[in-house]
Amino acid sequence: MIDVLYFAWVRERIGLPKERVESQAATVRELVEELREREERYEAAFADLSALRVAVDQELADFDAPLAGVRELAFFPPMTGG
Repeated sequence: MIDVLYFAWVRERIGLPKERVESQAATVRELVEELREREERYEAAFADLSALRVAVDQELADFDAPLAGVRELAFFPPMTGG
């Protein structure tokens, strides 16, 4: 089981701040594909991966990052500094 957290407009589109997901996906990208197939709200949230960032166990990662041993994923839009 992986805790999946959603932030900002990703959370708004999916309608949940977090959920526990059971998956056989090997990478973040494969998990995203599984989620997109669930419902339209996931499809809308993950329609453009270039507009998203992901953190794997609180470390920035890319969508090809492996999921073996991962406890937490977080999806969020890019941040700007100021």
